[in-house]
Amino acid sequence: MDIVAKANKLIQASEDVIMMCVGQPSAPAPKTARDAAKVAIDNGRIGYTDASGIGPLRVRIAKHYLEQHNVDIDPKRIIVTNGSSCAFTLSFLSIFEIGARVAIPSPGYPAYRNILRSLSMEAVEIDTNAQSGWVLTPQLLKEAHALKPLDGLLIANPNNPNGTMLEASAFKELQETCAQLGIKFISDEIYHGLTYGQKEISALCVSDDCIVINSFSKYFCMTGWRVGWMIVPVNMIVTVNRLQQNLFICAPEISQIAALHAFDGLEELERTKAGYLKNRTLLLENLPKMGLSEIMPVDGAFYCYANVEAYTQNSESLCADILANANLALTPGVDFDSKNGNKWIRLSFAGSNQDMQKGLERLGNYLDTKS
Repeated sequence: MDIVAKANKLIQASEDVIMMCVGQPSAPAPKTARDAAKVAIDNGRIGYTDASGIGPLRVRIAKHYLEQHNVDIDPKRIIVTNGSSCAFTLSFLSIFEIGARVAIPSPGYPAYRNILRSLSMEAVEIDTNAQSGWVLTPQLLKEAHALKPLDGLLIANPNNPNGTMLEASAFKELQETCAQLGIKFISDEIYHGLTYGQKEISALCVSDDCIVINSFSKYFCMTGWRVGWMIVPVNMIVTVNRLQQNLFICAPEISQIAALHAFDGLEELERTKAGYLKNRTLLLENLPKMGLSEIMPVDGAFYCYANVEAYTQNSESLCADILANANLALTPGVDFDSKNGNKWIRLSFAGSNQDMQKGLERLGNYLDTKS
């Protein structure tokens, strides 16, 4: 966010800055969603909805799981939320007590540990490595649990910042390991729909005894609409709805209406995804030519996580210098990995192909001055 703030100041000063730092699609919400929102506004009042969300959206989300994963979900188990961030808070509060120890992979999304800590819970970062394929394995989980028992595991598949994915069999084994050890399983599936090669698996394909979190932000290009969802076991429906009512009331009705109709814009969304694939290819072909040859597997999402150790031991300083001298905004790895993130940077390829080409040219020119 510091990088974003600095980049925005440069943009406000009429500087031509390429933004490859934020995990946000450059494409708008699909036209079907935007048109539905316009109609709803013209029709008049936008108000509160049921805490769990409008019925038609919950039914459509359930249909989505049947279509994509052949899993039949009762819409009553679906709670529409103010993005996935809200769902994390509701999940933690509903299944954990103060002091709970919740495992997360490292590198990983920093908001996991920050939300946990704000709720007086402990985020236990489990280091992944090249030997594990940069994913959290059952063995790594067992080792961490043996040192001191864990209460939960939160995992994204594909992961942020690196886009790595567990294969279906490995994901299933990890979930089953949690069940054997009595560890609550939370699956962050926000990057579902954005995979390249292997298809993602939902935790609901393995067991109903888990919490699944997703959002319309990434695949559906609706970051600013702040609408997501969570799917909970039957015995948690009442608890989560009560928390939702007291903490957030409901997700915005206008966003829920737009989200319902976003499912009618899949053709447009697939074209956007094809652009990501083109950008991904561009980065994977060109970054090694610049000396950034160690890149974690980009199986999904829209990020390249690259090692910059050949140029620096301080990725935060490097990104600040690149922004100042090349008008290119990249994300240092320090927030994603407190131990080794100083050697890594994240490049988002969610922008236009033109921006990717310009960004790579600027990065190459900058790194040439450091060789």
